[in-house]
Amino acid sequence: MAGSRRRRRSGRRRWAWWPLGGAAAVVVLAVGGTFLYIHVISGPTPAPLSLKPTSGSSSPASAGDSAATSVGGTWKIATGSVVGYRVKEVLFGQNHVAVGRTSTITGHLTISGTTVTAAAFTVQMATIKSDESERDVQFRGRIMDTAAYPTGTLTLTKPIALGTLPVVGVVKSYTAVADLTLHGQTRPVTFPLSAERTTSEIEVSGSIPVLFSTWDIPNPSFTGFVTTQNHGVLEFLLKFARS
Repeated sequence: MAGSRRRRRSGRRRWAWWPLGGAAAVVVLAVGGTFLYIHVISGPTPAPLSLKPTSGSSSPASAGDSAATSVGGTWKIATGSVVGYRVKEVLFGQNHVAVGRTSTITGHLTISGTTVTAAAFTVQMATIKSDESERDVQFRGRIMDTAAYPTGTLTLTKPIALGTLPVVGVVKSYTAVADLTLHGQTRPVTFPLSAERTTSEIEVSGSIPVLFSTWDIPNPSFTGFVTTQNHGVLEFLLKFARS
């Protein structure tokens, strides 16, 4: 009888540990699966959008590509333009950078002499996509509410003096002052950008820090699963062709 009671108690102890062991296994599988997804399955995080200088190419600039070539006039957004976001997140203890992008952009750039007098572009927010459909659902819904606020815009509010124009393929840095509208809120921003002339286009890249609360954007964190920083970066690579 005593042996039977000991076996029953031992059995109860084993049963008591099973839920804990099962919970631990779930955690291990979640963390391990997340690590596998982030570092193996999903591939490397896309590099920040930036210009790739061509001034080091072996083909010398022709006379028509000289710094004296006029850039005055109106330019419009061309194929190859990209706008998106970068946000650092922690998914089940694994660090990751969430990146979403779109090429659905409209806009223009106006240059008088060597001064940018006007510039603006508009993004259809619902077209921004990342590598994770569930993240995109959250982005379009509770975070950016693209049904209520379908567009994001950036509008230059201060002219940019270009100074001496560089030859084709040389990247030059400037500072821009603009109004950024996100989530129905418009706020002033000042940020650096890089510009380059190609043989037929003007390319511009830059990034703008975005503190979510400044634009009344809910923190993207999803309780129990994903934790993000309270800020992110809006990045862009815009190509302009003469209109």
